[in-house]
Amino acid sequence: MSNKVVFSLLVDNEAGVLSRVAGLFSRRGYNIDSLTVGETQDKRHSRMTVVAEGEPEVLEQIEKQLAKLVDVSKIQMLPADASVCRELILIKVAAKPEERAQVIAIADIFRAKIVDVGEESMMVELTGNESKLDACTKLLEKFTILELARTGITGLSRGSENSLF
Repeated sequence: MSNKVVFSLLVDNEAGVLSRVAGLFSRRGYNIDSLTVGETQDKRHSRMTVVAEGEPEVLEQIEKQLAKLVDVSKIQMLPADASVCRELILIKVAAKPEERAQVIAIADIFRAKIVDVGEESMMVELTGNESKLDACTKLLEKFTILELARTGITGLSRGSENSLF
């Protein structure tokens, strides 16, 4: 049975770290479903969130291989019940002036924001979990989706006892 796992890595904030982590996956034939990285409150470190899917043995092997990388200070799996994971999506839809109210109504249902309005289009910004973003996208498909960009998942463990620091 295949599982999806979210790994939270604390890595050195140096050139080449992203390449080394991604290279580990490609050399071993593992797929990355989602990858985000950004500086932490300590500029010497970045937090990298990697989402992978596979059999439990494969995911365990990925975790062990990541832990061996010199640039990785700490690694933690983020279980759904003990962490908060979010993603950002921008969706540009074709919307004539008479259709705008419908797009706004859908955005309101999901607590999304309208961040741009053109003569024939609107752009919706939404943050949430994967299923929320998928549901909103599905409703907006009745309009033509002109462009779509997703950031990928980022997350933190709940509470202070599981902190990477």
